[in-house]
Amino acid sequence: MSRLNTVSTAISSMAVLVALAAPQYAAAHGYLNDPPSRAFVCAKGLNADCGAAQYEPQSVGETAKGFPGTGVPDGKIASGALSQFSALDIQSANRWHKTEIRDRTINFDWYYKATHPATKYEYFITQNGWNPNAVLTRESFDLTPFCVIDAGGRLPTDQPQGSEGPAREKHTCQIPGDRSGHHVVLGIWTVDDTPGAFHDVVDVNIVAEAETPDGWRPVGNITPRDDLFVGDKVSVRALTSEGESSEFSSQVTIATVEEGKSENWSFKLAEQLNAANTLVRAGVRGEDGTIKPVRGTNNLYAKQESGVNRYELQMELVEDAQAQLSIQSFDENLELVKGRATLAVTLATNRKMNVEATVFDSTNKAVGSSTATLDAGSATVDIALVSAPGDHQLKLIGVTPDGRTTRQALQALVLAGEGGGQEYDAVYPEGIETYAEGTTVLQPEDGNVYECKPFPASGWCKQNGHHYKPGTGSDWQDAWTLK
Repeated sequence: MSRLNTVSTAISSMAVLVALAAPQYAAAHGYLNDPPSRAFVCAKGLNADCGAAQYEPQSVGETAKGFPGTGVPDGKIASGALSQFSALDIQSANRWHKTEIRDRTINFDWYYKATHPATKYEYFITQNGWNPNAVLTRESFDLTPFCVIDAGGRLPTDQPQGSEGPAREKHTCQIPGDRSGHHVVLGIWTVDDTPGAFHDVVDVNIVAEAETPDGWRPVGNITPRDDLFVGDKVSVRALTSEGESSEFSSQVTIATVEEGKSENWSFKLAEQLNAANTLVRAGVRGEDGTIKPVRGTNNLYAKQESGVNRYELQMELVEDAQAQLSIQSFDENLELVKGRATLAVTLATNRKMNVEATVFDSTNKAVGSSTATLDAGSATVDIALVSAPGDHQLKLIGVTPDGRTTRQALQALVLAGEGGGQEYDAVYPEGIETYAEGTTVLQPEDGNVYECKPFPASGWCKQNGHHYKPGTGSDWQDAWTLK
């Protein structure tokens, strides 16, 4: 790498997270929290002899996307073909603790140690008659997922990209009515902006009743989490073994603000579905066995002869035309001291938004960035800058948590004062896979330059986890020296 950069340039601190021994596409980490994944049960101490999985369940199953057509090889489905987690590929009838499933309506809940945008989530389950003593292969599973969640390329948490935190939403799914006893559920989180995906297997014992005495089988639910806008469309899509059934599906378009309230659109959708069919029902069962819609969560039921195995809830959302985001004020007389300064920017929004504010120099290099989640109102965001005097631009991007609306703003600014002069090879984490002994990097989070230590410590320089980030990680001094 040529030493053409100086500390007068920097980039956004949004980082690509790459594990030391993981594939190059690694970008995020997380695990199924409830029901707990096999690895998370190891961390809880309920599974033994798990190897490295008990210490970092969030990294288990990190592999290429594309299952079942491509992706992880058979026999490595649980570990993601990562050798440090190969203990999880051991399979026998009594090897792993089983989570008891008493309700076929199940809410899959993820926890993220480093969040990234998600394309989709898929949930597969082992077939009836699978051999629990044989290694997990594609033949072990029903290769049609019993639940698919379209994540739309949005961040799955309310935290900024790369942050740690719980999922914003649980995935409400329906365990197939013909499955009972010991099964393995495979949950796949497909990352949107990398070639990667995360496999998490869950060992379960299904004890839920498969069918009510009068023949109604639970096949899903309509859970109204948010209010909808006029023009939004919401559908329940009926799925059979042959694909989607339009006969037993239904859709409503929100016509008024009142109709868009969560309890109202759920009721309307359930009522419309019931009016059109006799073999499927939406609502809540009363003491007399009748199923009637309610203003809230409505369960979905189907008769065997309908062929419906499950329902998916799908929404087509219009943009929030009233959403606003603007730069209210900033220090127009900011001066750099040895190439560094902190720019305080006051922002105004009338909606909750995930916001990224970035400052670019005259060559369009990012010299400082900050991310935040803002509630409606005004708030100040501090941006640490490493640059040289001259013309700059402040770029503001805001996205509502539901991903339906984006707002942008651009403001010219001029920085006075003095520039810096210390050289470096790269702006962290650019080119992280090439870092070696002697590599120097600018850490845009604190504006300092760090040098990668000699082998064998140099291997940790390629690890962009929170432990080894130069200057800010808990163990950064194992890998880096402050210049």
